[in-house]
Amino acid sequence: MTAFPCPAFALHHDSGVGVQDKASRLLSVLEGGPASVSRIVAVTGPTRPTAYRPALALRKIRLVTRDARGSYQLGPRLSEMAILEHGDRMRSQAGSLLPELRARTGVSARLYRSCEEGKLCVAAAGTLTAHPVPVGTVLTAWPGAAAQIPIAWEEPEALHKGLVGARFTAETLAQVRRRGWTQTLDSADSSTATLAAPVRGPGGRAVAALALTGPATLLTGGPAGGAVSAASGAALRLGEASDA
Repeated sequence: MTAFPCPAFALHHDSGVGVQDKASRLLSVLEGGPASVSRIVAVTGPTRPTAYRPALALRKIRLVTRDARGSYQLGPRLSEMAILEHGDRMRSQAGSLLPELRARTGVSARLYRSCEEGKLCVAAAGTLTAHPVPVGTVLTAWPGAAAQIPIAWEEPEALHKGLVGARFTAETLAQVRRRGWTQTLDSADSSTATLAAPVRGPGGRAVAALALTGPATLLTGGPAGGAVSAASGAALRLGEASDA
């Protein structure tokens, strides 16, 4: 029987820099999905310690991560770089989508994503009277419920690190993952609430947070059902735009 290499291995990993070539081979394996160290060794050929070292190094810079079963997989930094590459599509889509969302729900809508300086508001519709956040504003922390979105889908190590000093717990984040959205009341004004949903980019990771902010009467309890449906649908469309 003829064995055919996977498409990724059609690439030549011969840059002349040994460490770089090992990292390239490892990433090629993970393009096909999560893989154990044994699988990586079987495909790339080096010994187990030789395979483990580049995996550990790439994990430290978030190009590789591990799933719940301990297998290695492509890391969140690759998704983030893809979002930066395709971010204009997401912003363009948000420019028309967020006003529709505001009209449908009656509350303000904002799109946030991470940047080197903090959290960036990349699109908005509606005014936040209590806490104005114009487009282009960089915040040192995620606002309201949006704080839970990027952490909830992180690997365990990063998740627990993100919980340091947070006003929510690992149990809260588990509920966010199960529901696919979250909501909080404003700490300074309990009559205002924020409902947030993840925008998923390449690989299904949460690369941005779509947040609705307005009267708690519209975003909590029974009336929140319509807002959840609207926010989740808009976040899905934004994710598709970023992945195009």
